[in-house]
Amino acid sequence: MRSRGRFGAILRGITLACGLSLPSAALALETALVAPGASDDLTERLTTSSLALSAERHGLTEPLEVLSAALSDYRTLVQVLYDEGFFSPVISIKLDGREAANIDPLRIPSQINKIDITVQTGQQFKFGQANVTPITPETELPEGYAPGQTATTGAIRDAASAGIVGWRDAGYAKAKVGDQRITARHRDAQLDSDIDLVPGPKLKFGKMHISGSTDVRHEALRRIAGFPTGEVYSPADVQQVGTRLRRTGTFNSVTLRERKDPNPDGTLDFDAEFEDLPKRRLTFGVEVSSTAGLDLTATWMHRNVFNNANRFRFEANIRNIGGTEDIDGRIGFRLDQPEKLGPDDSIFYIGNIERRNRTHYKVTSAQLGVGARRTFSDELYAEAWLGFNYASSDDAFGTDRRFRYLIIPARSEWDKRDNAVNPTKGFYLDARFTPYAGLGGTESGARFYVDGRGYWDITSNGGVILAGRLQLGSVVGSSQAGTSPELLFYSGGAGTVRGQPYESLGTPVGTGIAGGRAFLGASAEIRGRVTEKISLVGFYDIGLIDSKSFVTSASTRHAGAGLGVRYDLGGFGPLRLDLALPVEGSTGDGLQFYIGIGQAF
Repeated sequence: MRSRGRFGAILRGITLACGLSLPSAALALETALVAPGASDDLTERLTTSSLALSAERHGLTEPLEVLSAALSDYRTLVQVLYDEGFFSPVISIKLDGREAANIDPLRIPSQINKIDITVQTGQQFKFGQANVTPITPETELPEGYAPGQTATTGAIRDAASAGIVGWRDAGYAKAKVGDQRITARHRDAQLDSDIDLVPGPKLKFGKMHISGSTDVRHEALRRIAGFPTGEVYSPADVQQVGTRLRRTGTFNSVTLRERKDPNPDGTLDFDAEFEDLPKRRLTFGVEVSSTAGLDLTATWMHRNVFNNANRFRFEANIRNIGGTEDIDGRIGFRLDQPEKLGPDDSIFYIGNIERRNRTHYKVTSAQLGVGARRTFSDELYAEAWLGFNYASSDDAFGTDRRFRYLIIPARSEWDKRDNAVNPTKGFYLDARFTPYAGLGGTESGARFYVDGRGYWDITSNGGVILAGRLQLGSVVGSSQAGTSPELLFYSGGAGTVRGQPYESLGTPVGTGIAGGRAFLGASAEIRGRVTEKISLVGFYDIGLIDSKSFVTSASTRHAGAGLGVRYDLGGFGPLRLDLALPVEGSTGDGLQFYIGIGQAF
């Protein structure tokens, strides 16, 4: 490589040492860069990397500043070319026709008007030799780091990094690069690269030392973290420890840092530093529809009850304000204790009281229980709890009907969406199974419900999204009349069939309507982005209800369709407005609208 240059740091040092006062003048720089034979992408990258070409834009207008920028560009542009495999470039940077590298730093021009950069890339080099040793059998080196492939500094860095990662994954936490030998053979336009790795000793996890301004008890932190003391070092295990601690929702930041030097016994200690989030949080939510009126929700949460990273959540909502049905609501709590059972497992306590005033039934219910949760990954969890449920209802089967259950609800959620509030790809699956034993003459049975959603990004850039949803529900064991209305299924409204009134579809019972023992709901949407913030949505929803445990072609049904608009609110998800009309069934008539935050599903 031939490059002409001394760098700005030397120039500044000479100038300051001589105590020179340099002339200045307002500049109107003309700039140009040419790279004969280079691709448009490479030329663009060279142009955007040059400090001299952007001098005026960065406020560098003094001749000394422009010269310093030009001198620094020799190294910058060479590095860009090395990254693309050109190891014999010639770079010329001229300031008003004079090569920048040849300008005497003691005789700087009083004014610089023009910058011309010429880049001769030379031949693009290929790898002659491409070695990394030693490596583990499981290590996969980059495909681009091989004889005959384009030789780039990026490929060399990636190969060294892959070798180190392989050793770290095998337990060698202090693996590093020992030596690098890189030889450019200009006649053959080839680059020989030899990288020597030093794995170091195989290590085991030592102790986790806790620091930082956290109010959580250290013993609780250790139980939640499950730090694998005594096990062979693994970066995945370190990541898992951090994940367990972060998902408590207690901390603003969790930093795990391995110590520089291993212990004499072959173990490696870690420093864990914590910064707590504010202990309390209060949130509000609102949703509006044309028939159900206004729903208000308030949630108060304490992130660190008892200083054990316990999370207490209290929620209250009021529904049907200004709607067609009477006002009702719910209050409930949940206390999660992640430190009780150790890593990935927690105990929770749950309770709520609810009043539902619906067109076809009214029910007052209360639940109280205790359960356990198992977190398999950030995407998958399962939980189950044992509790007591009491309900008093008025419905098509009679008034003041009492139900008493011993219940064991189980739920598993698998979330592979790329974004929970505005997904463009992936899937979501929520499966629930609730066996219930009737007390005091109440019938026993079980309720099953599954909600599956899928997303397909047709354009691969979020421009057009196809979204689908399938809901299935079934009650077995207890009769329709012998089951509490809150366990039966209805269809209609924002969560099932838009364009139809909320829970308007059931099964005929005498002169009334009762909930069904079976439910099938299907929804399809096409979402098209109009601008960066605005999207339009077309949708079709259908719902089926049956008095038996399974839907058939003879089951009662209704459907709705419509159009919606979404305005992206960033991390909160889109502001949603849906307008829908009934297209099948007799449960609704006229336009329905729905307003909320986040996609409909």
